[in-house]
Amino acid sequence: MLLHFQRHGQGEPLVILHGLFGTLENWGAQIKTLSEHFDVIAADLRNHGRSPHSDEMNYRAMSNDLLELLDHLQLERINLMGHSMGGKAAMQFALDHPERVERLIVVDIAPVRYPPNHNEVIEGLNQIDLPQLKSRSEADRTLSEYVDSAATRAFLLKNLYRNEHKQFAWRMNLPVLEQQYPEIAAAPEGEAYTGPVLFIKGGESDYLLAEHQQPIQQLFPNAGFKIIAGAGHLPHVEKPAIFTRLVDNFLGA
Repeated sequence: MLLHFQRHGQGEPLVILHGLFGTLENWGAQIKTLSEHFDVIAADLRNHGRSPHSDEMNYRAMSNDLLELLDHLQLERINLMGHSMGGKAAMQFALDHPERVERLIVVDIAPVRYPPNHNEVIEGLNQIDLPQLKSRSEADRTLSEYVDSAATRAFLLKNLYRNEHKQFAWRMNLPVLEQQYPEIAAAPEGEAYTGPVLFIKGGESDYLLAEHQQPIQQLFPNAGFKIIAGAGHLPHVEKPAIFTRLVDNFLGA
C-alpha cells in the first residue's frame, strides 16, 4: 500500500503523520514553515485522506505502510513526527525499524491503550445522510447534536468531498475506522527504541499524563518532554510558533 504524500523543501528528511479522522492537510501551516529547513514528507495514513482503503487498521500495518513509502522514496534514515494516532504509528515504526529513525517526535499521545473517547463523534458522523446531503452547513447542523466544538466539527467535515457523481462522500474509511477502533486505541509494542525522542504535550490536554511516564520510559528511555501552555490536543495548530521552535531546536535546525 503506497500512501498518498506531499513533499516540500530541502534538508534532512522529516516525515509527518496526522491523527485519527485527519489528513496531511491538517499540518499545512507547519509543513510550510518546517520546509524552510527540512525535506518534509507529509503522508495520509491508510483509510484516511487520499491514501488507499483497507479492512486492516492497526499500528503494525501502518508501520509497514511507512516502510514501503520510505523505500519508494529511497530514504534510508529519517526524522519522524506524528500526532495522536499518527504519534502511535510513528512510535510503532521506531520500535520496528530503529535503524531508519534518526529522531522521533511524538505529539500529545502516549504508548498506552486509551479508553474509547470517540463514540459520540463516530455516532454523529454516521448520522449524516450522505446520499441526501445538500451542503456542508447541513452536515454541521447534524453533527452539532453530537459534537459541541465548532472547531472539532470543522476538522471532521474536512473529510467531506463530492465524488464523481457529485454526491457528498467521506475520504476516510469510516466503517473500518469504527470497526477497528479497538486497534486504534491500542498501544504500540516492541523492543525499546534508544534514539532521541521528544514528547510534546498540550498543557490543557489530558492525552499525555504524568502516569504515562513509566510506559514511555520503558519503550523510549531517551525521551524528553516539553509542555506548551495554553494548548490542547492540537498544539501544532493552537500554538504554531512555539511548536515550530521546539521542533527546530530538537532537530537541530
